[in-house]
Amino acid sequence: MMNAQWEYGEAVRLTRNVRNDGTYPGLEPGAPLVRRGSVGYVVDVGTFLQDQIIYSVNFIEDGKIVGCREEELIGAEEAWTPSRFEFRDKVRAARQLSVGGEVLVALGAVGEVIKVIRDAPGGVAYHIHFDSLAGRVLQIPETILEPLHGGE
Repeated sequence: MMNAQWEYGEAVRLTRNVRNDGTYPGLEPGAPLVRRGSVGYVVDVGTFLQDQIIYSVNFIEDGKIVGCREEELIGAEEAWTPSRFEFRDKVRAARQLSVGGEVLVALGAVGEVIKVIRDAPGGVAYHIHFDSLAGRVLQIPETILEPLHGGE
């Protein structure tokens, strides 16, 4: 058996939004279950495909018990920096981005979050792949991104 990082009763924080993978009853697959940053308590520890530890976590405020992979969790007391966006979110450049006078990304260009960097100097930043910049990924501060659609 692999070594579980958390045990029954320990408080953990979710580091990414969890959606229904089809195993949560009463909700459509893809429906949001628990938002990143939420704190819950480990109620069971198991394995999936014999190589992944899965924690059943009771998110009391959400009224849900959800299976979470170890890489989706941190200890509830660990430093946590909330972010506006997360992996796979579609975003828009809130200003033109240029390097050495060359415009790389036009104002309003659409991109996708590849990675969230919570400990970047100056605040949260993201690795973004812009549709208009094939094959390149840029690190962009949160302050110059906006959601693709009005809501978050």
